[in-house]
Amino acid sequence: MRFSYLSPLLNPTSLRMLFLGFAAGLPILLIFSTLSVWLFKAGVNRATITLFSWVGFAYSFKFIWTPIVDNLKLPILGKLGHRRSWLLLSQLMIIFSLIFISFTDPKTSLLCTAIAAIFIAFSSATQDIVLDAFRIESASKKLQGALSSMYLTGYRIAMIVAGAGSLWIASFLGTEIYNQKVWQQVYQIMALLMLFGVLTVFYSSEPKIKRNIEKKSNQKIKFFIAFLASLAGFILCYLYFKDLFDSKDPIVNFFNEFIKIIFCFLTFALIIFLLIRINFINKGSAKNAYAKPVLDFLNRYGSKATSILLLIGLYRISDVVLGVMANVFYIEKGFSVAEIATYSKFFGTVATIVGGVIGGLASVHLGVMRSLFIGALISALSNLLFAWLALITADVKILAFVITADNIASGFAGATFIVYLSALTSIKFTATQYALFSSAMLFLPKLIAGYAGGLVNLFGYSTFFIFTAIIGVPVLLLIMWINKTIKINKK
Repeated sequence: MRFSYLSPLLNPTSLRMLFLGFAAGLPILLIFSTLSVWLFKAGVNRATITLFSWVGFAYSFKFIWTPIVDNLKLPILGKLGHRRSWLLLSQLMIIFSLIFISFTDPKTSLLCTAIAAIFIAFSSATQDIVLDAFRIESASKKLQGALSSMYLTGYRIAMIVAGAGSLWIASFLGTEIYNQKVWQQVYQIMALLMLFGVLTVFYSSEPKIKRNIEKKSNQKIKFFIAFLASLAGFILCYLYFKDLFDSKDPIVNFFNEFIKIIFCFLTFALIIFLLIRINFINKGSAKNAYAKPVLDFLNRYGSKATSILLLIGLYRISDVVLGVMANVFYIEKGFSVAEIATYSKFFGTVATIVGGVIGGLASVHLGVMRSLFIGALISALSNLLFAWLALITADVKILAFVITADNIASGFAGATFIVYLSALTSIKFTATQYALFSSAMLFLPKLIAGYAGGLVNLFGYSTFFIFTAIIGVPVLLLIMWINKTIKINKK
C-alpha cells in the first residue's frame, strides 16, 4: 500500500522533474539573496541593493516572449524536440550568464554586474516558461500533483545549494575582507551545477502534444527583437533619467524614484507602440499570439476575471516585499555570513519544503481556496515576527525560530498557489497562460520591493516589517469573496 502511494513520485517522469526543478531553482537566489550579500560586502548602499530586485521584472514580463518559445522552432537544437530544445538553450544561457557575472566586480563596475544579473534573470525566466509547459504536458492530470511535488522538491534543494551553499562557500573562502575572487569562484561553481539540468534534458522525453509550430519564424523573431529594444530603452531611461527634485530628503528621493520607474515603463510601452505603427511588428500576428490566450481566459470567467487577476497579483506581496531586505537586515543586525547561510538558507529552505508538503496536502484535503486563505494569513502574520526581531538583541536561537516560522508559511502559501494557477490554465494555451499568471503574480510585489531599501531608510526596520504584514490583509478579503462567487472553469 505504501509503495502504491509513493509510486507516482518514483516513476521516471517524476524523478526527471526533480532534477529539472533543481535547474529552475538554482539561478533565482543567485540574483536576489546571494547577490544582495555580495553587493553589501562590496560596499553598495542599502537602497541600491533593493533596486536590484527589479531584475525580477524579467519574470513579470516573460509573457512577452512566451509566444516565441511556444511557436518558434530552433535550428539544430530543434532536433531534440520543441520543449527539450528550448530547455537546453535556456540552461546554456544561464550557465554563460553565471560565468559572465562571476567576472564582474560591483565595487568598481556596478553597471556590468547589473547587466549580468539581467541576463541571468532573462535566461531563468525563459527556462521557467518551458518548464511550466513541459511539466503540464508531460503527464495526465492525475500525475500533475506528483510532478509538481517533485519539481518543488528539486527547486527547494537548489535553493539550499544556491542560498546556503553559496554563502557557506563564500564564508569558507573568506568574506571578512571583501575579495572579488571569492564571489567569482562561488558563481562559477553554481554554473557548473547547472549541468544537472542539461544532462536531464538529454534523458527526458519530448511531450506528445500536437502543436502548430510557426513555419514562418520572421514575426516571432521580430517580437523578440522588439522586446529587447524595449528592454534596452527601459534600462537606458533608468540610467540617464535625472531626478526631478534635487534633495537629500528621503521622501523626495522616494518620489523621484517613483517618477523615474513610471517614465521607464512608459518608454518601454512607447517603443512597442512605435514598432507596431511602422509595421515592424505585424498587428494581426501580435493579436493571434497574445490575444487568443487572454480571450480564452476572459471567456471562461467573464467580468470575474479581474478579481482572479487581482488575487494573483497580490497573493505573494507580503513575502516578496520583505524578502528583498532579509539578508541586508540579518547582516546589519550583526549576524555573520555563515550564520545567515546556516539558519536562513539551509534550515529556512528545509522549513520551506516542509511547508510546501503541508500546503500540498492541505490543498487536497481542505480544498484550494481554504488553503490559499490559510497561506495568506500565516504569511502576513509571520512578517510580524521580523518586526519583533528588529526590536530585540540579536540572538541566533530567535533568528532560527523566526526564519523557520516564516519559511513554513511561505512554503505552504507557495505550494497552494501553484495548484491554483495550474487549475486556472487551459491546456490549449499552457505556456502563455501560465506565463501570464506568474507574470501578474510578480509585477506589483517586485515594483514595491524595489523601494524596500528607501522605506527602511525612511521608517526603520520594525515599521517596514509591520507594513509588509498589513499589505497582506486585502488578500484575505479577496480570497473570501472569490471563494463565494467564482468557481474554476477549466477547458
